[in-house]
Amino acid sequence: MTEAAAEPGDAHPVHYRDRVRRTRTAARPTGYPGLASVRAARLVRAARRRGLRLPPTVWDSLLPALLLLNIMTTRAPHELPVAVALTAALALPLVWRRRAPLTVFGAVATAAFVQWLMDVQLPADVALLVALYTVAANAGWRGTLVSGAVVEGGALLACLRWTTEGAFLTPFVAVTAMVVAAAVLGVNVRTTRAYLAALEERAARLEQQQDQQARLAVAEERTRITRDMHDIVTHNLSVMVALTDAALYAQHRSPDKATTAMLQISETGRQALTDMRRSLGILRTDEPDAERHPLPGIAQLETLADQMRAAGLPTRVEVRGGHTHIPATAQLTVYRLVQEALTNTLKHTPAGTHAEVRIQCSAETVTVDVTDSGPCPPPAGATPSGHGIPGMRERSAAYGGALQAGPLPGGGWGVHTRLFLGSSGAASA
Repeated sequence: MTEAAAEPGDAHPVHYRDRVRRTRTAARPTGYPGLASVRAARLVRAARRRGLRLPPTVWDSLLPALLLLNIMTTRAPHELPVAVALTAALALPLVWRRRAPLTVFGAVATAAFVQWLMDVQLPADVALLVALYTVAANAGWRGTLVSGAVVEGGALLACLRWTTEGAFLTPFVAVTAMVVAAAVLGVNVRTTRAYLAALEERAARLEQQQDQQARLAVAEERTRITRDMHDIVTHNLSVMVALTDAALYAQHRSPDKATTAMLQISETGRQALTDMRRSLGILRTDEPDAERHPLPGIAQLETLADQMRAAGLPTRVEVRGGHTHIPATAQLTVYRLVQEALTNTLKHTPAGTHAEVRIQCSAETVTVDVTDSGPCPPPAGATPSGHGIPGMRERSAAYGGALQAGPLPGGGWGVHTRLFLGSSGAASA
C-alpha cells in the first residue's frame, strides 16, 4: 500500500495514520536541552505578564520591604529598635507616593531630619531620592524645585556631619549628582507623559473630526440624492402626464399621434428609471452601454428641449461659447437648472406658452437664463410651495452663484444665475 501510494501515477493517497505518524515524528524535539530552553522561555514570558499585571502598590512596597529586611539582618541587637523605627519612617510612606507625592515627600524629609538629629546613618536615605523623583514626575516645576532644594540641603548637612576631614567635596558632589539625576529623570517622565497625553487627545480630536466629516459627507450625499430625485421625478412625471393627456385627446381623432405619444411616454419612463439608478449609484456593470451613457450636460439640452416640445411646450435652446472645458459636474448643474425651470413652466403655464433657454459659456463662468412667454405670472402659491426653487438655489450656490427667479416685467417668468468655475466653486460642488 505504501509503495503504491508513493508512485506518482497512483490515485490512492497515503494512509491518514502514516501521515500523522510522520508529522508527529518530524515535530518531536530531538534533544532535551532545546525543550528545556523553550519551557524556560515560556515561564519567563508568563512571569513577565503576571508581574506587569500587579498593582502599583505592590511594586511600591518592594523597596520598603527590602530596606527593613536589610536593617533587621545587618544591625546589632541593641541598635535594632531605633534603626527599624527610622527605616520604617523613611521607607513606609513610599507605598503611597503615587497618591500624594508632596505629602509623602514631606513625611520622608521629616524622618530624614530626625535621623540626622539622632546621628544615625541608614541605607533608607535612598527613600529621599525616590520621593524626589515622584514629586518631579507628578508635581509642577515649583514643587520640584522646592523638593530638590530640601534634598540638596539634607545632602549638605549629611556630608558635613558624616564625612571625614578633607573628604567633603567628593561625597557631596556624588550625592548632588544623584539628586540632580533623580529630579531630571522625574521631569523627563512627566514631560513624556504629558506629550503622550497630548498625542492621545489629538488622536481623539482627529477621530472626532473624521466622524463629523463623515456625517457631513453623508448629509451632503443625502441632500444631493434628494435634489436629483426631485428633479428627475418631477420633470419626467410632468412630461409623462402631459404626453398622456395628449394621447387621450388624440386617440380618436389621430391614432397615429396617440401611438407616438404613448411611445414617448414609455421612453421617458425608461429614461427616468435609468437616471434614478445612476443617481443612486446602483447601476450594474452588466447594463447595456446604451443605458450607461454619461451624466447629462449642456450637450443634452437639445434633447431635453425635444422632450418639452413633445409634451406641448415649444422650447428653443441657444448655447453661446464652447462648453467642452466645463467640468462634468458643472454641466450637470446647468442641465438640472434648465430641467427644473422648464418643468415649472410646463406645470404652471397655460397652453401656447413658449420657453427660451440661453446659455453663455466663458472660461470662468456659465450664465443660465430660462424665460417663458406666459400671458401672466404664475399664481402666487404655485411655485414657492415645492422644493424646486430652493433646490435650484442650492445648486447655484454650490458654484458661487445667486439664483434669481420671478415674474418678468413684460409678462412670463424668468430664471437667471451665473456659475463660477473657479477652485472654490468646484470644491463646494
